[in-house]
Amino acid sequence: MIIRSLDDIRGTDREVNASTWVSMRLLLADDAMGFSFHVTTLFAGTETHMWYKNHQEAVLCIEGDGEIEDLATGEKHLITAGTMYALNDHDKHILRARTNLKMVCVFNPPCTGRETHDKDGAYPLLVDEPVTASGQG
Repeated sequence: MIIRSLDDIRGTDREVNASTWVSMRLLLADDAMGFSFHVTTLFAGTETHMWYKNHQEAVLCIEGDGEIEDLATGEKHLITAGTMYALNDHDKHILRARTNLKMVCVFNPPCTGRETHDKDGAYPLLVDEPVTASGQG
């Protein structure tokens, strides 16, 4: 059983900061759950261009107000507490935060924790090296 709180990971390498967001990564690939689980806050007044070409992501907004724009169609959707969206087709999108947006995110394949957005707004597909019998990766 894995038990972790946001306070447990605050200030560790599982807290990842960027210019428009902070991500608290509660479950990662090395937890061997088959997905990663994050609580991400996007900062008020920002917009973040993203394209998870190597991952699928499902997101539940639990606090705040913003919008997501699907760059393939130009469609914009209101995001408020209780709204879920799933990027089931590796959708290029922009997330705009009117207020701080607190989001619960699940990634498949799981993130390792070392990912940062590249020039495309994507996370590279990183794979943890398997641990050998000696404990070396």
